Amino acid sequence: MVIDVFTRRIVGFGIGGDTIDDPSACRMFNQAIGGKSAPIRLSTDHDHLFRFHRWLANLRILEAEEIKSVPYAPMSHSFIERLIGTIRRESLDQTFFWNSIDLHRKLRQFCAYYNGARVHRSLNGATPIERAGGPTPPRADSAEYQWTRHCGGLFHTPVAA
Repeated sequence: MVIDVFTRRIVGFGIGGDTIDDPSACRMFNQAIGGKSAPIRLSTDHDHLFRFHRWLANLRILEAEEIKSVPYAPMSHSFIERLIGTIRRESLDQTFFWNSIDLHRKLRQFCAYYNGARVHRSLNGATPIERAGGPTPPRADSAEYQWTRHCGGLFHTPVAA
């Protein structure tokens, strides 16, 4: 998973198989950022996957600076740890997926909901898209509103009618 820490926006997901090796880590990262501009800085942990030649070559090609987290301190990646828990609680624990294609589709739906409709207390009630400079969604009037479905009906949010 790739996120923009400043805006709390999910950039994308990479789906892998049972075992993750050096080529599959690069493929999943490129899948997660596909179609978007490459990051300037990238924070990774001390997993052995992030020391392989192919991973380091991928970063050189993208001209991305790698910043390592503090070893044995999961709180140094607190935003990503919190987001993993949120995705599990709010989406994956409540939905079935049949294969990697179905999982990727459902994660893209959750990403659209999370970035564009789900407000965040840490962002003062804004969405990540608003924080990134995107449009503010219209506020729903309590007298005139309708419900919009997200993630196949898993979430419903009120919008102006």
